[in-house]
Amino acid sequence: MTLNPTPELVDSLYWITLVAVIVSSASGVLIAGFKKFDLFGVIIIAVATGLGGGSLRDMLLDRDVFWIHDQVFFIASFGGAIIIFITARLVVISHRFFLIPDAAGLAAFAIAGTLASLMMDVPWLIASFMGVMTGTMGGVFRDILSNEPPLVFHSPLYATVSWVGSLLFIGLLHYDVDVTLSAIVAGLSIFIARLIALYFDINLPKFRFKS
Repeated sequence: MTLNPTPELVDSLYWITLVAVIVSSASGVLIAGFKKFDLFGVIIIAVATGLGGGSLRDMLLDRDVFWIHDQVFFIASFGGAIIIFITARLVVISHRFFLIPDAAGLAAFAIAGTLASLMMDVPWLIASFMGVMTGTMGGVFRDILSNEPPLVFHSPLYATVSWVGSLLFIGLLHYDVDVTLSAIVAGLSIFIARLIALYFDINLPKFRFKS
C-alpha cells in the first residue's frame, strides 16, 4: 500500500507530528521534574522524548530527519520544556499525570510514523511497526536517561495498542476513508485504549519459567 505525498498528506503529517512532539516532550519534562533534574537535564529529556522516536524512524527509512529538516519541531520541543518547567513551579501536578501526555504522544507518533512510512512506499506491515517504533522509542530514550525501566516493557498495553491503532489507520486508508478522519479515529482509539488499559491494569501475559 503506497500513499502519494500529496499536499494534503504532507500537511496532515506535519501537524500530527507537531502535536506528537509537543505532548511527548511534555511527558519527558514531567518525568525529569519528578527526578528533580535541573533545567538543562529537563530540556535534554524533553528533546529526547519528543524527537527520539521520529529520528530513529527517519534514519531507518533513509529520509531527512524531520527536526533537522525543519527546526520548528525542535523549537516546539525546547519551548514546551521551558513552559512546563515554569508551570510546574506554580501548579501542583500529580506523579501519574505524565501518563496522559505520554498516551497522547504515543497515539500521535504512531499515526505519524505509519503515515510517513506509507508515503515512503514501505510495505503496510512494516509501516505499522514503524508507527509502533515512532510512538514508543521516545519514551524508551526518556526512561533510560532517567534511569527507569522502560515503560513499554512493563506498563499495561503500551506498544500493543499502538500497533493495533496503526493497523486500524492503515485499514481505514485501504477503504478510502479520508486521511484526516482516519488519523483522528485511529489516534483517539490508541489514546483511549491506553487510558482504559491503565485504569483497569490490563496487561499482556508476562514471561515466566516453569517452576
